[in-house]
Amino acid sequence: MKNTAYFCMEFGIDQMLKTYAGGLGYLAGSHFRSAYNLNLPLVGVSMLWSYGYYDQIRDKEGRMKVHFVRKYYEFLEDIDLKVPVKIDGSTVWVKAYKLNSDVFGTCPIYFLTTDIPENDYLSRTISHKLYDGNTLTHIAQEIVLGVAGYKVLQECENIGIFHINEAHPLPLGFKMLEEYGLEYVKNHLVFTTHTPVPAGNEIHDINLLNKMGFFGGVDINIAKKLGGAPFNLTVAALRMSKKANAVSKLHGETANKMWDFVKDKCEITYITNAQDKNYWQDYIIREAAKNYDYDKLRDRKRELKEILFEEVANQTGKILDPDIMTVVWARRFTEYKRPHLLMYDEDKLKKLIDDKKLQIIWAGKPHPNDTNSQITFNWIISKTRNLKGTAILTGYELKLSKLLKQGSDIWLNTPKRPNEASGTSGMTASMNASIHLSTLDGWHIEWAEMYPDNSFTIGDGKNIHDAYEANCIYNNLENISNIYDTEEWWNKACNCVNNIVEYFDSDRMVREYAEKIYI
Repeated sequence: MKNTAYFCMEFGIDQMLKTYAGGLGYLAGSHFRSAYNLNLPLVGVSMLWSYGYYDQIRDKEGRMKVHFVRKYYEFLEDIDLKVPVKIDGSTVWVKAYKLNSDVFGTCPIYFLTTDIPENDYLSRTISHKLYDGNTLTHIAQEIVLGVAGYKVLQECENIGIFHINEAHPLPLGFKMLEEYGLEYVKNHLVFTTHTPVPAGNEIHDINLLNKMGFFGGVDINIAKKLGGAPFNLTVAALRMSKKANAVSKLHGETANKMWDFVKDKCEITYITNAQDKNYWQDYIIREAAKNYDYDKLRDRKRELKEILFEEVANQTGKILDPDIMTVVWARRFTEYKRPHLLMYDEDKLKKLIDDKKLQIIWAGKPHPNDTNSQITFNWIISKTRNLKGTAILTGYELKLSKLLKQGSDIWLNTPKRPNEASGTSGMTASMNASIHLSTLDGWHIEWAEMYPDNSFTIGDGKNIHDAYEANCIYNNLENISNIYDTEEWWNKACNCVNNIVEYFDSDRMVREYAEKIYI
């Protein structure tokens, strides 16, 4: 049987393998754990980032700081394979390492690096940093992922379908086009689009891409017909693929409207994202919820809170109370997700905290070049430094993410509709009896429709102004605090844990990819 090859810029497999930035990587990690458990013929291709995304630390005043430290991984197998790619007229050598299935219980993944002695310094930096802010470097990364990844698979695997997760690996499609023609590409390439946010759909000067070697030996006029000028990677991917999918029901509707102008595009269906319960869910919480054992669930949540609060105290010097409802906002730190929204009316928020209705933790990583989001992060630090019952944590990676999801009571999600394609952090929080409180965006719409009593919703999905939705948050939190730690609360928590895995466990998601996209 031929394998399906899954190309992705990032994989969140384990805390020690720092080749991820956030949700896209977490999703890829769950995809590969579930595919392995289901014995599906899947193989991954990604980049071995010498410095990862970045290390989020604090400066001497306690503010967030971007820091880079070189990473080393002795558990990756050196398969003794190097392949050449042409970038900006020069040959760059790409070395492949393999993550075998038995290391973390995933389908195998090939990791590519240019940071080897055969290359000059500039070429070595291509695989230094995930989502490098330099445009030329980023384009070079995409060429390496797509073209070198394709060449490595030709040497090592028998591939039937090539799945590009986001449009970053699109040079893969042009490499196949160069070798076999467009019809072949349309029969062997599938595409997942993850965001309706313009910044997530890359557009570049077509002459720059051509000069860099993005299109390989394909004539620039053919590339122009596929992606336009300036060249839109998503548009080209939609025209070159057999099938494409969005990542939630609402995102499917949004994507079809968004790309309606694209003639000759493939069908855009949707497969709602999901996450792996075996990795993210606490086993004791799972068993307590299954048996509706409220006392056992309460005791376990208290234990997990205390573990989380040790990290809070270690980072901030603040001691939180495990008997107070704990609200967590934690995800990629970017403007449309509105990390600031909870602080919209500081007096209302302070009253809720002073009345011991709740305590709050923020966490998340801004892009290393997103100055505005870094300013917001540090603004929240300054606002909460002397405010009891609040904390903002750095180092938001897999380990901290799991601590927050297992130790929280309410998982707060505040994207401005319809910018959140799916989001998945609330799924894994709900698996751990942290009840989702969200605007009507992304996956939450489907969850709220399926089980309206298993979550809380902010607003009506029509009035998306900050003032209105912030006020809805305060009212929600006030009302929720009145049932916290009651029989009604623990019944809701048990229902939440039991129902979430019926649809939002990644086994379902991977089966849908196999049935709807890969076949």
